[in-house]
Amino acid sequence: MSAAAWITSSDLPWQQLITFGPSGFNAYARLRFLPDPVYAGQSEVEMDDDAPTEHELLRTTLEVLRQHTRDPNDCYFCLWQGWGSEIYGGDGLRIVDFGDRSTRPGPRIAPAFPPSVLNGSKVVIPHRAYFLFHGSLSEFGDWGASAELAPGWPRYQMPDPAFVWPADHAWCIANDVDPHYAGIGADSTAIDQLLAHSGLDIVPADPRVDQPNYG
Repeated sequence: MSAAAWITSSDLPWQQLITFGPSGFNAYARLRFLPDPVYAGQSEVEMDDDAPTEHELLRTTLEVLRQHTRDPNDCYFCLWQGWGSEIYGGDGLRIVDFGDRSTRPGPRIAPAFPPSVLNGSKVVIPHRAYFLFHGSLSEFGDWGASAELAPGWPRYQMPDPAFVWPADHAWCIANDVDPHYAGIGADSTAIDQLLAHSGLDIVPADPRVDQPNYG
């Protein structure tokens, strides 16, 4: 767990830490998965969902940031343990009969990881705990999970990570489950390159101030 010490030992306010990661970078930005709300209390369900998925946007962002670390094969990922049955398994799948609009229980969801992982040490901060993975940026989203969600049900994609950073601490992405954006800390060169990317909705940000949020 020592690789995550710069997160667990941070004295930043909790909300700032989970949305922008550790301090010390000279530039910050937000990767917006949705446009910012235009009025107080606006709901996310009002927004158009034809945009690329969060997973695709994070992958594109990492393709830019891989140029800004000494070794993109030496990186860390924190996966939030709060994804529930997607990680720990249990009842969750239901079969829909469109003929009579009824549902019935489907197969139980298999745990994503063996007990040695599920019951192992976690990266812990206030209100959150994470599994810690180490590998290449090219392995983003590949947590070595069980091959099938349930017998005959492929496990297509696991949840996205809550934190991503290289071992040299050149940058950090903080992608908490609640906001409609991921926070990025890096040097100004990396942030400028992200801001100029036509396929990403990136805006400069000051982690010390309240950010736009949906109601």
